[in-house]
Amino acid sequence: MKIGILFADDNEYTPFAQWAIGLGAREGVRHGRNSVTLAQEGNTLIAVQCGIGKVNAATAAADLIFSEGVGALLNAGLSGAVSGVRRGDIVAGSSYVECDFDITPAGRNPGEKPGQQYVYAAHEDLLAKALTLSGVKRGAFGTGDFFLTDRAKSAFYQTTFGICAFDMESAAIASVCHFTNTPFLSIRKMSDNADDTAVADYREMDALQEQDLTRLVVALAGRLA
Repeated sequence: MKIGILFADDNEYTPFAQWAIGLGAREGVRHGRNSVTLAQEGNTLIAVQCGIGKVNAATAAADLIFSEGVGALLNAGLSGAVSGVRRGDIVAGSSYVECDFDITPAGRNPGEKPGQQYVYAAHEDLLAKALTLSGVKRGAFGTGDFFLTDRAKSAFYQTTFGICAFDMESAAIASVCHFTNTPFLSIRKMSDNADDTAVADYREMDALQEQDLTRLVVALAGRLA
């Protein structure tokens, strides 16, 4: 199986790229984005540093689906803890919603997209396999094109959407995968508490270039066929 893996920023992507290159991965550039391709345990892993935000994530997801024909897409990165999780926890997303999509002045609910599904469920088999990995929890993810540092907004999103964590990419990827019937899962490590200390906490953890996410993505990919 071809498995696509999306990381947003350099510090999330680099540990995976270094691991893959150490095993003989082919380095490349896909439409201006760094990538590595590795044959591993019968699968082909194609990892891309997609860039931060929903548009970057969605276009990179579409590229891997339509150009490479990947059979599944994984996303890994850091995320802000909103409710029920704390800094350092690792969570597999059970559902994904764009919290910042808002046409409430037209009489719609927050996040609602008329005539279409707008809360996307994780692929059940991918989620089940991820939850067998040590230390992985499950929870609903929210996404928006901004860094969440407002406690009141964080509380509103938790109450409205029931999310445990907030990021800038997962729901956009989930949307592309929903409409293309591509199995998808995002795994996130909590870097901050989505409040007024979030930027400093995120920068501190991001700079560490930790191996946790690489380890988990590799383990999960190894269970797919």
